[in-house]
Amino acid sequence: MVARINTVAFQGIEVVAVDVQVHMAQGLPAFTIVGLPNKAVSEAKERVRAALSALGLALPPKRITVNLSPADTLKEGSHFDLPIAIGLLTAMNVLPADQIDGFVALGELALDGTLTAVSGVLPSAIFANSRDLGLICPAAQGPEAVWAGDLSVLAPVSLLDLVNHFKGSQVLAQPELLISNSADAAAQDLVPNGPILDLVDIKGQESAKRALEIAAAGGHNLLMSGPPGAGKSLLARRLPGLLPPLSPTEALDVSMIHSLAGILPEGGLMRTRPFRDPHHSASQAALVGGGIQVRPGEVSLAHLGVLFLDELPEFQRPALEALRQPIESGNAVIARASAHVSYPARFQLVAAMNPCRCGYLDDPGQACSRAPKCAEDYQNRLSGPLLDRIDLHVEVPMVPPGDLSLPPPSETSADVRKRVIAARDRQTARLAALDSPARCNAEADGQVLERISCLDTNAKSLLADAASRMRLSARGYHRIQRVARTIADLDGAGNTSKLHVAEALSYRRRAPGRQAAALAG
Repeated sequence: MVARINTVAFQGIEVVAVDVQVHMAQGLPAFTIVGLPNKAVSEAKERVRAALSALGLALPPKRITVNLSPADTLKEGSHFDLPIAIGLLTAMNVLPADQIDGFVALGELALDGTLTAVSGVLPSAIFANSRDLGLICPAAQGPEAVWAGDLSVLAPVSLLDLVNHFKGSQVLAQPELLISNSADAAAQDLVPNGPILDLVDIKGQESAKRALEIAAAGGHNLLMSGPPGAGKSLLARRLPGLLPPLSPTEALDVSMIHSLAGILPEGGLMRTRPFRDPHHSASQAALVGGGIQVRPGEVSLAHLGVLFLDELPEFQRPALEALRQPIESGNAVIARASAHVSYPARFQLVAAMNPCRCGYLDDPGQACSRAPKCAEDYQNRLSGPLLDRIDLHVEVPMVPPGDLSLPPPSETSADVRKRVIAARDRQTARLAALDSPARCNAEADGQVLERISCLDTNAKSLLADAASRMRLSARGYHRIQRVARTIADLDGAGNTSKLHVAEALSYRRRAPGRQAAALAG
């Protein structure tokens, strides 16, 4: 007899169906798992053996073979424990095979038979729902699974609970959605994920706040440069509070990635846009994804949210250069000898840096003795192609001590957010009319960008003249168009005027060497 159980494997965010086949035959007692398992899967036989022993069951003295089909697909993760255990129980006639066929199972077994949380439950539930199947998963992740739609979810605490359910001596109830009590969260059917910081806490820095508003309105990348303590990090951490809420579809996309990474908030979807701020010692694999067992990196965990890189020049050069392709394509493609996977990575890059290593290039009283040469060397750690992909470059000067004692500004993040959402609504309507998949101005490209920019005659003349004088690349030319269109959207203007283009040009960065010389002079 061969018992068959449905489970899944993951290739990036793609879910691959896996058929767990359990065969028991006469012969010398053995327990073998085949089908290209990794170390965690191979060790499942010891966990399964101990879990069955906790139920008072022993494996029969037979030759047991577990095949994970398709055999040429790498199987990774501890979530194969539960389907292997269910397959053994079915082959031993403890569980009815006809009822097990209608479920996809995944979960890690503890030695006492309890089920431990695993990654990838949400995409597995979506996959099971698309196949008209139910899902069996650990109890802690039952509320996560029911977000996938109208499917039957069994979320036992232990293997014994599952056996009792199918035996009819216990009934496992359908898990319930976990929804916040707040009216805003109830309207979105999503669970909140942490506090939102307010711009009212920051005094001064009006030009940086304006750049932050433009970045939020159009989804543009932003680089802030200034001395230590000027407020660059404080500004960056308030960007999520300016962004529009995730739509239900976007929340599901973001939550799938976090589920695969095993960091999804227990029982709920991501309600707020993710904000990721890796340390500057992060490796290339940590930023883009990869590793021995391929996992999503920071660029994917920041999908539809913000990736904040503080002390940008201190990051490893290969790690920064690896960001260039995801910034352009919105995908992080990881190629390995054993795997070729792609993760979504449509993130908004916000970076901060000092003008030089000492940080006080524009202050003769505090600058080091190597200025301005130190600034040129420091800024040259960033390549031209990477800087060319950043739409907004803004200087963040030190706040005068006298301004720190002034009353807080009257404009809050909620006030700015209303303008941002209004601008985003204009973009959404415009892009939808063109059947474009872009969500905001920063994602518009090609003919779509030409049709939405709506430059008037004076704006076209100014942009053409600036492109010649500033020696803009084609990418830089188009990015200025996008920023100018966003500024026009914030003003509620139908066409992009000369003033909008002029402001967009003011955020374009000069070459590092010339900037350092200008600051020193």
